[in-house]
Amino acid sequence: MYSVCVRDHLMVAHSFRGEVFGPAQRLHGATFIVDVEFRRPELDADGIVVDIGRASATLHAVLANLNYRNLDEVPAFKGRNTTTEFLARSVFEAMEAAIGRGELGAGARSVESMRVALHESHIAWAAFEGPVKGVKGLS
Repeated sequence: MYSVCVRDHLMVAHSFRGEVFGPAQRLHGATFIVDVEFRRPELDADGIVVDIGRASATLHAVLANLNYRNLDEVPAFKGRNTTTEFLARSVFEAMEAAIGRGELGAGARSVESMRVALHESHIAWAAFEGPVKGVKGLS
């Protein structure tokens, strides 16, 4: 399986509900390094997995919708704990939709799976990975 990874970052504010979160129940800031890995078994006619420039620009646009925002105020996240795991899946779904819309180019439609990792620090991160639905007959 071939893979290509692009990276960006995200700065947010949020709070959590539940005793398990201790002091993070209060409003606090978080900065994440975000990695998106695209995977496919064969390279395209140009010898690439995806257009890295388009992938980087698309990731940046996805993150721009959340950057410098209080996630507690984002309607789509209402009533949810915006944990690192939750955000990894949210970014995955947004990138998957972008592939479906052709934003990463026609060749990206052959991407079979992705992995999105959000790094909270150099020692802790969370990820979501899975098949890219609706591509090459996957559902």
